[in-house]
Amino acid sequence: MNIRHFLSLFDCSPAELNQIIQRAIELKQLRQQGVAHETLKGRMLGMIFEKASTRTRISFETGIFQLGGNAIFLSPRDTQLGRGEPLADSARVMSSMLDLIMIRTFAHSGLEEFARHSSVPVINALSDDSHPCQLLADMQTFVEQRGSIAGKTVAWIGDGNNMCNSYIEAAMQFDFQLRVGCPMGYEPSAQLLEKAGDRVQIIYDPAKAIKGAHLVSTDVWASMGQEEEARERMEAFKGYQVSEALLNKAAPDVLFMHCLPAHRGEEISHSLLDDPRAVVWQQAENRLHAQKALMEFIVLQA
Repeated sequence: MNIRHFLSLFDCSPAELNQIIQRAIELKQLRQQGVAHETLKGRMLGMIFEKASTRTRISFETGIFQLGGNAIFLSPRDTQLGRGEPLADSARVMSSMLDLIMIRTFAHSGLEEFARHSSVPVINALSDDSHPCQLLADMQTFVEQRGSIAGKTVAWIGDGNNMCNSYIEAAMQFDFQLRVGCPMGYEPSAQLLEKAGDRVQIIYDPAKAIKGAHLVSTDVWASMGQEEEARERMEAFKGYQVSEALLNKAAPDVLFMHCLPAHRGEEISHSLLDDPRAVVWQQAENRLHAQKALMEFIVLQA
């Protein structure tokens, strides 16, 4: 059996990623029309959460249900994972009873170890290194609003975190130029930057990074697990808030995205999510449709 894991955007070819995006748009239309699309009828999704979630849990649980399947919510405190059972053992047992597993966790290495010992597809629903499912939703949103993102310019403003890393992967896979506007010392993965080459620029001035961009995205300055650094990060990221004035420096048809939850008054101005250029609510809903298309793709490809 050919097992297709989805731990990063590199686990699919550019053609496959675009196929998933187009299928997500189709599935969205079917839902809006009230047309049943139970392509994964009877399939069981295991959802392992080590990090808190709103959009991820709702979108995966609702998504598998709409595809005709069911989901089991699993947290470390409710399973032997929380009592020290080796990841390899848990992976072997869980995958023998499930058809698909998604994991929202901290260490990316643990996700990779779990996938190595799983006999069913594993999806990265967020790790400290990357968030590829969010990028599927972001790319779907751009396509719906503006068409292909190939050849466009994207600006990431803020921390070089897991979301930023996935934007670097997306730049390579979806063929756009990425400018990362971040403070010195908060750059994204050096390994990814080397792999991306001239596809990605690090620009320490957010106004220069955002100039002429067709898509601008950001995230919170302190992610889960970084709460102790919050005060230090607030100081470091002064001047990197995305406001209406900063967004005015982008292309006239710019779109603004944020993976949410947003901290108004910190990484974004208080009113930015109400700006007509912000598409965050469509972006959030598209987690549902993009992940449905992804689950369908990797299960039916197996």
